[in-house]
Amino acid sequence: MNPGIDLQGRFIKSLIDLGLPEGTAKAIWMPLPMILMVIGATVGVLTCVWLERKISAAAQQRIGPEYIGPLGLLAPVADGIKLVFKEDIVPAKSDAFLFTLGPILVVLPVFLSYLIVPFGQNLVITDVGMGVFLWIALSSIQPIGLLMAGYASNNKYSLLGGLRAAAQSISYEIPLALAVLAIAMMSNSLSTIDIVNQQSGYGILGWNVWRQPVGFIIFWIAALAECERIPFDLPEAEEELVAGYQTEYSGMKFALFYLSSYVNLVLSALLVSVLYLGGWDFPVPVEFIADKIGVSIDNPILQVVTASLGITMTVLKAYFLVFIAILLRWTVPRVRIDQLLDLGWKFLLPIGLVNLLITAALKLSFPLPFGG
Repeated sequence: MNPGIDLQGRFIKSLIDLGLPEGTAKAIWMPLPMILMVIGATVGVLTCVWLERKISAAAQQRIGPEYIGPLGLLAPVADGIKLVFKEDIVPAKSDAFLFTLGPILVVLPVFLSYLIVPFGQNLVITDVGMGVFLWIALSSIQPIGLLMAGYASNNKYSLLGGLRAAAQSISYEIPLALAVLAIAMMSNSLSTIDIVNQQSGYGILGWNVWRQPVGFIIFWIAALAECERIPFDLPEAEEELVAGYQTEYSGMKFALFYLSSYVNLVLSALLVSVLYLGGWDFPVPVEFIADKIGVSIDNPILQVVTASLGITMTVLKAYFLVFIAILLRWTVPRVRIDQLLDLGWKFLLPIGLVNLLITAALKLSFPLPFGG
């Protein structure tokens, strides 16, 4: 049963029961997943920005935002309001159409990718059979927007930033796709729901991180490079390129770049959680806990508690990875552009291919543990 379709069917049926025509009920349903996705991603970004400020401050032995709301919680909101009301400037000699289209092409694919992220067994907007492949396809659109923004700005620093972004994205998309293919091979599916279900039943011991340790490292490094996080922030290296492809942007257009950067980081952390860390699955199997406390697994209260804790587990795993990404920012020095490309093409790509071949061999030799 497709959970997304089931939820959609129940919602539409309840509206029809209230006396609304079927067409009207479907029209009311259509914008709801999109609104939910935008709200969820935006809240995730605000949390991520606050964590970035506080963790960065702790790493540098200072306090960070403290007086903009309790514990500085409203600092990201203040940032957003500032960018919304800032003057939107378009350089006189830029290509105005491409200059505007660039940020839109960067931010849209990232938001659309949230469609396939499951927060629980029945909590996914759409359970697409090719879910992970859809995410890889959508992520390949982003560098086009970055290159477009750099070119349209009519600024040499912006153009260099755009070219770097495109080269970096192409270099790391292939190892990332190879790591995902190894997971898909073990799960016999590209659906994110199926991938999590394949890891469930044995608690922490069933997670893919133990069967795919090399793939996990490749995926995490490639994801950080795709998000342009330090040590891979070459497209916007302040010391070299001012702000890279963002140099000429201000106001809402700059806010879109800022938003897409953090939305992409949270999305990547969620996908690592789903693909390698069991998604909503508990470190200890739910059946084992229910048996120990003497409660039936079919108990409605236990099911509600399990669903709520499942969402919490997915988010906690994701934000643990966000914490690691922020800590890396103040721990690891930025690499040079030649080192970055060498790492992608000469190191991660061959290791990713070998990992895929070994996974295929192990799947044929040991079908049970490797999803045969």
